[in-house]
Amino acid sequence: MGGYSSEVAISLQSGAVVYEHLDKEKYNVYKVHILKDKWVLVDKKNLEFPINKDDFSADIKGKKVIFDAVFNAIHGNPGENGTILAYFDLIGIKHTSAPFYQMALTFNKRDTLSVVKNYGISTAISVYLNQGDQINVDEIIKKVGLPCFVKPNNAGSSFGISKVHTKAEFMPALEMAYQEDSELLIESFLDGTEVSVGVIQHKGITRVLPITEIVSENDFFDYQAKYEGKSQEITPARISKSQENRVIEISKRVYDILNMRGFSRSEYIFVNDEPHFLEMNTVPGLTEASILPQQARHAGISLTELFGDAIETALTH
Repeated sequence: MGGYSSEVAISLQSGAVVYEHLDKEKYNVYKVHILKDKWVLVDKKNLEFPINKDDFSADIKGKKVIFDAVFNAIHGNPGENGTILAYFDLIGIKHTSAPFYQMALTFNKRDTLSVVKNYGISTAISVYLNQGDQINVDEIIKKVGLPCFVKPNNAGSSFGISKVHTKAEFMPALEMAYQEDSELLIESFLDGTEVSVGVIQHKGITRVLPITEIVSENDFFDYQAKYEGKSQEITPARISKSQENRVIEISKRVYDILNMRGFSRSEYIFVNDEPHFLEMNTVPGLTEASILPQQARHAGISLTELFGDAIETALTH
């Protein structure tokens, strides 16, 4: 848990929940904080023991601790973008996430959209920008329309995202997004019901969890809406049976297209009953209030079972 991005505090919360709910009679569970300035194992008394990066072990008072598996609760860099998972692959440690390339791909919103569009999955109209690109605001607005969204390409938790209503708001929105990333994604506004769909591997099969409808009190599902209660998350979503069947079918397909493993949570917006794919989170929030744990509860899956099954799946891969 932890990480190198703006999401470090949220990751530490997610990691603490996983630690709390994993079955201690079945597993020896350790908290490991991966931070920019240190990698440390943190014991019950909050004492820190450095992680040896040669083999990801820790020395606790003369006893060497080697791990069988890692539960990845790092949102953003380096857990969700695949970096640390490539390292685990190199040193032969099992982990609960998808292979590192799949993680890197899905962390890049632009590249994910390019892949799923190719399979006929509906998405918003989008424009990509790299820092330093020439910007013709009128041309971009003509293509995506107003309002539109300006998003950092590689960031999570809605950091740096703006909903742009007027031409005057466009450049400040770019400035804000460039503080998070050097690549931006500008997308058309889709007017419809937004749903969040959790897809997991559970007992060896790909399973879509009960669907959550997102009703933001703010202008969109931003950081406040996600983490500070400024939204209603309604599970199960108030959608028709045909909409539900369609989004389940598309979600499974996207999970397979992207070669996913482990947990994922994707956002869709219905336009004329057709779900439009927005993005996929491969290390979704795992706090008690987060969407995926809520969905698991509705499916009758306890957090102990949800997290334990992720470890079992990792160990058998």
